[in-house]
Amino acid sequence: MSEQLKFIVEQLNREPFNKSFNLITFDSQKPMQLLQILNDVLAEIDPKHAIDIREEMPEQTAKRMFTLLGMLKYKPPGSLSEASSFRQGLVTGSKPVVHHVLFWLLQKLPELKKRAYLARFLVKLEVPADFLRDDVIGDTHHQYEELVEGFKTLHKECEQLKSSGFSTAEIRRDIAAMEEEREQLIKRVERLKKRVETVSSHQRMLELTRQLRVEKEREEALAHQKQEQKNQLFQAEQRLQRAQMQLKDLRQAAADAKPESVMKRLEEEIKFNSYMVTDKLPKELQSKRVAVQQLQKVASEPAMGQSELAQLHSKIQEANVEINQLIEKRMMRNDPMDDKLSLFRQQASIISRKKESRAEELQEAREELSALERELNMKSSQARDQDGAQLIRGDEFKRYVAKMRSKNVGYKKKKADLDIMRAEYGVLQRTEELLKHRHDAALQQLQSVEAQKGISGYSDTQEELERVSAIKSEVDEMKGRTLDDMSEMVKKLNSVIVDKKSALAPLIKELRPLRQQCNELALEYEEKKGQYDTCAAGLESNRSKLEQEVRALRDEVDQEENRYYYINCMKGVIEVQLQRAADEMKAYVSSDPQERKKTIREQCMKHIAEQETLGKKLREQQKVVRESHGPNMRQVKMWRDLEQLMECKQQCFLRAQSQASIGQVIQEGGEDRLVL
Repeated sequence: MSEQLKFIVEQLNREPFNKSFNLITFDSQKPMQLLQILNDVLAEIDPKHAIDIREEMPEQTAKRMFTLLGMLKYKPPGSLSEASSFRQGLVTGSKPVVHHVLFWLLQKLPELKKRAYLARFLVKLEVPADFLRDDVIGDTHHQYEELVEGFKTLHKECEQLKSSGFSTAEIRRDIAAMEEEREQLIKRVERLKKRVETVSSHQRMLELTRQLRVEKEREEALAHQKQEQKNQLFQAEQRLQRAQMQLKDLRQAAADAKPESVMKRLEEEIKFNSYMVTDKLPKELQSKRVAVQQLQKVASEPAMGQSELAQLHSKIQEANVEINQLIEKRMMRNDPMDDKLSLFRQQASIISRKKESRAEELQEAREELSALERELNMKSSQARDQDGAQLIRGDEFKRYVAKMRSKNVGYKKKKADLDIMRAEYGVLQRTEELLKHRHDAALQQLQSVEAQKGISGYSDTQEELERVSAIKSEVDEMKGRTLDDMSEMVKKLNSVIVDKKSALAPLIKELRPLRQQCNELALEYEEKKGQYDTCAAGLESNRSKLEQEVRALRDEVDQEENRYYYINCMKGVIEVQLQRAADEMKAYVSSDPQERKKTIREQCMKHIAEQETLGKKLREQQKVVRESHGPNMRQVKMWRDLEQLMECKQQCFLRAQSQASIGQVIQEGGEDRLVL
């Protein structure tokens, strides 16, 4: 409680209240002063409440405060049974009640200001349905609701702009910078004009530059149009590829499948589609609609604070606990037959959930398959655009896989042979190293022997002579072989050339007309392709125009249907109103007084007279209460003083009685009690 008082005092001493309270002075405030402080806080939230409560009747003050607190969604502490005590405490200025209200208001002051501001425009006026049947009142109420909706949208846009981060200072700086840049550009243009005016043919040059700019813009537009047409052509090719693939798949399925299997597959697809249309999709659509309605309801309500969210969470938890308790009670109260039925119900619910999960998995698999097919088409088109190659599929892919497997077997065999050769190569390399070491040792031994005999270098000279003679013999032999090989090669080449010429002569004769035909076909292909592109572009543009016209006509039909239904409804309403007016006029001009009493005019006049009489009685009662308020208050004060006096007398009597009974024996309830 002390923390609560400390928070209230701190907030009241700050802006905009600027009070000079401390804990003692605030706690010693009288009820009327506390109510005035509460009224000042409410006036800060809503300026309409900035009045002096001494100039207002207590009933009006209480009614005004209750209305504002209800609009601010204040919830008094305790249960509903304590609501009357809360109202009485607020009227009399009770400290616990006023302190709790002040603590709640000062905690959420900015949020409550916003809520009070919105409530001025969003709290709708309750108009009776009988009054709304009047055309003028109905139109006015409809305009009022439209203005409320318009205020909601404008307020949301304003809040979005405030939270978007834009500030007027930044916008002003940007505007000033753009103005400076504009002035600099104007000065630069003037300088350029002065420079150009010195040139003799500057008008012609300006005209040429203008034409150049126009042509560049036209070139950009044509390039953009060309890119769009390329995109359209690419999309058309993709559609054609998808259609061809579907046609190929259907042909393969028709060639490989039997009528029974096709019918079975179609029946499964029909069952799945019917389940999706009749069971799954309507449930999902209904759940989405419910979610949208709930979101719209939440969006239409004013913003909620953290305390209100905590209260809602606590209510939800209490409701869940109550639901669980009810379920447990129901399970304990069920008989064995109901238990069997509940078992079957559980099994049915499990099966239905499994069915829904399998349908969702199938739907996801279909979506994933379609996405993969789109990605495959895109990748294949990209590969074809890059190197002109086409992806293999079906039997060709199987043959390719078999070929790669055979090559893999050969590769593994060759790899094993290569490993064996590498091992042998290692052994031979080691043998070579050993032989080289032995040879070096033998050479060293031979050199030492030659040095001992005095013929050093003999072995080297002998080896050099042998090597030179061997090289000479090899070169002579190679020369002889080279001459023989060259002569044989020349003969073979001549014979091959003659054979190739004789073989290619008829082919060359056949190729010449084929080349000419190929050139003609290429020209014809280019011409047909241009015609096809032009025709496709024209058909695509016509199709888009027709789609737009169809869409516009459908919208127009929908609007006309809505207007037709609205006019029919208004016609029925007007007919009912005319019938009521005719009945009213008939009863009003009737000579029968009983009939005239049944008219709405007579009933309204009677009601007005009753209300005026009641208002007159209430004003008289108010006058009597005002006149007797002072004496009654004095009498209440006198009764309170009398009550205090009687309490004092009672306490004095009890004290005297307790002193007189010391040391006496008192008999009460059949027992003796000694008082010392």
